[in-house]
Amino acid sequence: MTALIQTIQTPDGPLTILADDSQRVLASGWSDDQSAIVARVHPALRPAHVGEGETDAAGAALAYYAGDLRAIDSVRVLQRGTAMQAAGWEALRRIEPGRPLSYSEFALELGSPQAVRAAASICARNAPALFVPCHRVLRSDGSLGGFAWGLPVKQSLLARERGEL
Repeated sequence: MTALIQTIQTPDGPLTILADDSQRVLASGWSDDQSAIVARVHPALRPAHVGEGETDAAGAALAYYAGDLRAIDSVRVLQRGTAMQAAGWEALRRIEPGRPLSYSEFALELGSPQAVRAAASICARNAPALFVPCHRVLRSDGSLGGFAWGLPVKQSLLARERGEL
């Protein structure tokens, strides 16, 4: 498989997007370290060749930052994981901007109210950040919890989705 990689500038820093030859996002994150983005892709999906180029998802990300919070919803993604992870990644895409869930609520959404750690793991293993908005899941006390790209980015994304930025 070949893939395109593109880095765009956002208010939260450089956002690098890796997409396959069908323009499905394999991984993305707030870093200009392309190897770090490629490393987040499941080994079975990791491209043999990566070249710089324009991705369809970059336009959606820029629209998101310009205020169209729904622009990321139609971006196609591709991840590989267990059935529960796949269901979790789909569920993350249904979380409304500005209406984050707690990890407990997210586990309930998955039909496994006791699986709070599994819910957190689904977020941690999410490769196409922003397009599968794992930043919309918080700790039960409302604190941020973790985020692969740093808590300041997560905080900024949530503030943007609350209409504060």
